[in-house]
Amino acid sequence: MSLITEIADAVAHELNTANASTFSQSFTAQRSVLPLFDLEDLKELKVTVVPKSVEINGSTRSVSQYDITVDIGIQRKLSNSSTVDAQVESLGMLVDEIAEYLRQRKLTSAAFAAWVSSTNDPVYAVEHLAEKRVFTSVLTVTYRAMK
Repeated sequence: MSLITEIADAVAHELNTANASTFSQSFTAQRSVLPLFDLEDLKELKVTVVPKSVEINGSTRSVSQYDITVDIGIQRKLSNSSTVDAQVESLGMLVDEIAEYLRQRKLTSAAFAAWVSSTNDPVYAVEHLAEKRVFTSVLTVTYRAMK
């Protein structure tokens, strides 16, 4: 298994093993290399962990520093039962909860990697909301490993 796949799997595992009260909405995170869903699939909340990039820098003669980046996609088709603003706010809060949960947290199944940073871009994809009534947010998380 490649290093980036190992980290992506560890992030999904960490999210899935959190206490039930950790997040305001329930979900099962899945690692995927091609996160494409039909609108019908998005009626349920989807949290998808996707390997993104690996940056390798020299640290010492015998050790390299690996910055491993994964994207966490949070998607859901909005219902017609309440306002778009309320649903976007609720899903945005979930994105914040995931970011806070992973911030400076050791990955139990990849303890050799340390959290470095998180970026939420886009906070939500306006074109997905306008065209398909789908909330899409991408949380990019970077971990560092030395080997």
